[in-house]
Order: sequence, then structure tokens, then C-alpha cells
Amino acid sequence: MSTSAKSALVRLRDQPWLWSFVATVAVWLATIAFTGGQGAGEIITATLSFSTFTVIVGLGQMLVISTGPGNVDLSVPANIALTGAIATKIMDGQNELIALGLLAALAAGIAVGVFNFGLIRLLRIPPIIATLSAAFLVQSVAISYGRGLLIKPPPLFADFTAARVVGVPVLTICAAAFSVLVAIGLARTVYGRSVSAIGQNMRAAWLAGISVSRTRLLTYVLSAAFASMCGALLAGFSGGSALNMGEEYLLGSIAVVVIGGTSVAGGRANVPGIWGAALLLYLLVTMLNTFGASAGIRLVLTGIIIIAVIALAGGEKRAG
Repeated sequence: MSTSAKSALVRLRDQPWLWSFVATVAVWLATIAFTGGQGAGEIITATLSFSTFTVIVGLGQMLVISTGPGNVDLSVPANIALTGAIATKIMDGQNELIALGLLAALAAGIAVGVFNFGLIRLLRIPPIIATLSAAFLVQSVAISYGRGLLIKPPPLFADFTAARVVGVPVLTICAAAFSVLVAIGLARTVYGRSVSAIGQNMRAAWLAGISVSRTRLLTYVLSAAFASMCGALLAGFSGGSALNMGEEYLLGSIAVVVIGGTSVAGGRANVPGIWGAALLLYLLVTMLNTFGASAGIRLVLTGIIIIAVIALAGGEKRAG
């Protein structure tokens, strides 16, 4: 093997996102080996379908976490519940109101993001406490707004969220294209470089002339906007909104960020890793259910596998 090929392999091996995909493939192979190859394609399709929603929320959470230690958006589940209810209620089952419902959900998500950062910036509340407090308020609004709400999504919207092209969900294709845009934005735009600089050293970024407050505001708004789109799409995919439909995305959105190789210390985002981690988390549950593992065993094994993936990815790089 040539020196250049070896060097390329070494660089690939050092990519933190690689191991989440390696683990994903290993878990999928173990699952289909247990089933004798039956349902292999269906498992892939289901994994892509359900993982897409985690990816959408995870991208927003990744941006927030990339701005430095302590930054996290805990309002995600409440945001999803509220915006899902808003979208379905505005659409009212009518195809011609789909765009209006999506815009209303997006506007609500942006309002949540502004409110989150307002608590952080104006009241000097730590992000974890601020977004958790906002979550209680947003969830209360969702309960009041969505109580007894049993409105099905418009047929056209429901068909879109469940549509497939050659077995690949359309939503997955859209999310993949969107992920590419996010990756380009982080690498090539002033905003992306600002997020990286703030995550590495907020004071140094401020001294360098970066508008720290404006960048952080935009980051929390983007996170909430991604969650709101997830809420609207999830309502369409699930046949309607539910007050608890965002619960699994709180820890899920944080887990895919950490497993995917984004630095929890800030300054380094990893878009491909979000996909690998989201696919891994869903396939883990599928595999353990296929094996007939009990709930306790599933939790233990899931934790062990996640720790192993993070360890293989190298965890946080030590200075010096």
C-alpha cells in the first residue's frame, strides 16, 4: 500500500464520526444474522424513517452545544409538542393550508428560541436552567392549546411525510440535503466560523470583533426552528399531534451530538456524526428487541455500546 493511501486511511480512522457508522453497520449485520436475513430491507427503511426526526433535532442541538460548555437546549420536547399541535390545528386537515401551518409552526419555534436566549442574556440565567424553565412554560401552552386536539394532518402532507423513493423515505433525502447545507454553513460562512470561535473561547471571540450575543441568539433560534419543523413533520408522519410526542428527543438529541463526535466543550461540530449516531440508536433498540432482551438488559447493553463507540472515537482530544 502506498504512503498516500496509508495516510488517507489514518486520516479516515481519526474521524470521530467514523465509529458511529461502523457500529451501525455491525448492529445491523448482527440483527439480520439473527433473523436469517429476513426483513433486512424493511429494517433499513424503518431506521431511516425514524432516525430522520432525530437528525433534524440533533442538528439544532449540535449548533447550541458547539457554542461552548453549558450550552444545551432542553426546551426541545415542549417545542415539538407545541408546534406539532399548532401545525395540525392551522392545517385543519386541508391541503391548501399546509404552507400556512408550517409557517405558523416555524414562527412559534422562532419565538421559543428568542425567549430561550432572552432568559439567558437578559436575566443572566445559565442555559440549562433557562431552557428547562422555558420548557415548562412552552409545555403549559401546548397543553392548553392542544388539549383534546384530535385533528388529522391533510392527506397530501401525510402522504409526503410517508413517501419513499426506491425504498428511501423522502424526508430522509430532504434531511440529508439539509444536513449538507448545515455542514457548508458551518465550514464556509461567517456564522459557522463564529460558532466555532465562540465555542473555543468566548472572550477571545469577542475581542476579535465577533458579535457573540447575536451569534448565540441565532444559534438558539435555529435550534428551536429545527425542533419546530420536526414537530410539524412528526405530526404529519404520526397521523396527528400528541403532547408527549417530543419526549424521546430530549436525551436523543443530546446523545446523537455526543456519540457523533461533536465536542461537548464547544468549538467542534460534526454533521456526519449526527447521522451515524441517530441510525445507531434506533438500530440498537431494534436489535435488542429482536434478541428478546428485557428492558433492563436493553438499557445496560445500550449504555455499554454507546460508551464503546465514544471511546473508539477518541472522546475529547487532550491539549498538548
